[in-house]
Amino acid sequence: MSRNGQSLVPGQRRIPRQPNGGSVVLPAAIGDTAMVFGAGVMSAGLWFDTHEHPQHQIAWAARGVIAVEIGNGYWVLPPTRALWIPGGTRHRTGTTRGATMRGIFVAPDRCPVSLTTPTMLRVSPLLRELFDHLTGPDTALARATDADRLEPVDEPPISVRPLTDARAGPAAGQTRNPADAIAAARRERAEAVVFDLLEPVDVIPVGARRPMDTRAGQVADALTRNPADPRTLAEFAVDAATSPRTLARLFLAETGISFGQWRTQIRLAASLPLLAEGLPIARIAGRIGYATPSAYVAAFRRTVGVSPGRYFAG
Repeated sequence: MSRNGQSLVPGQRRIPRQPNGGSVVLPAAIGDTAMVFGAGVMSAGLWFDTHEHPQHQIAWAARGVIAVEIGNGYWVLPPTRALWIPGGTRHRTGTTRGATMRGIFVAPDRCPVSLTTPTMLRVSPLLRELFDHLTGPDTALARATDADRLEPVDEPPISVRPLTDARAGPAAGQTRNPADAIAAARRERAEAVVFDLLEPVDVIPVGARRPMDTRAGQVADALTRNPADPRTLAEFAVDAATSPRTLARLFLAETGISFGQWRTQIRLAASLPLLAEGLPIARIAGRIGYATPSAYVAAFRRTVGVSPGRYFAG
């Protein structure tokens, strides 16, 4: 966890953009149709700092796994999942092992989708093909080269360079090229199918904020580094030079949940990248501190609402 209350992933490389932990606004260009695509290769451990977009965003990785943090919520997204991020929502995005990310930005005034909260989406094979089609060089309004689309992302862009043309239309007194009008109409039809295919996945996000008190924060940092740490609250209290009762009170007061619930949230959040990579449940359970696979599955189902095996399925 970071010192400003945001959670951190072990081994991450932060990209600072604002001095006071505030939120940078990163607007995407306005395109001829509802959607503008941005893309880039994110290196392992890269995390953008907190930012927001006026547009709605669909965060998706064509390759690899990305994660998005919004408040206390933590979403892990392999290619079979995406996240709807409503415009104006503060968030941070990153990857542990590297990914090819697509940022799909949607103009609110052209959007038929009524999702008002961050929502995980199922990415079916057809939806993935449409994302690729709308990003690809053969789409009339997406003329970027492969090299442009795969340009490495080293820092959050101040304005997203779109893969679609950002023309606002013909200047006064000019006639619009008929080919552009045909291309825009073709693209609008493809985008309409995308909107029709957006299917929410009914899961509860996991994650918990870091307590700010230095004593509780020391415990939180230890468990973030190693979710399988078996120490009890009494054992942590010795190292933090305080009492178990004080630690319990601090966790409840500063995170809104008990220490046991906080530890469960951190363990489950740590398990999501391992699930996305396809590790067996038995290996995941041991790596995050559960004595048996069944104990991990029960905690996951109770907290998230589905079993680990179903979280990324389909």
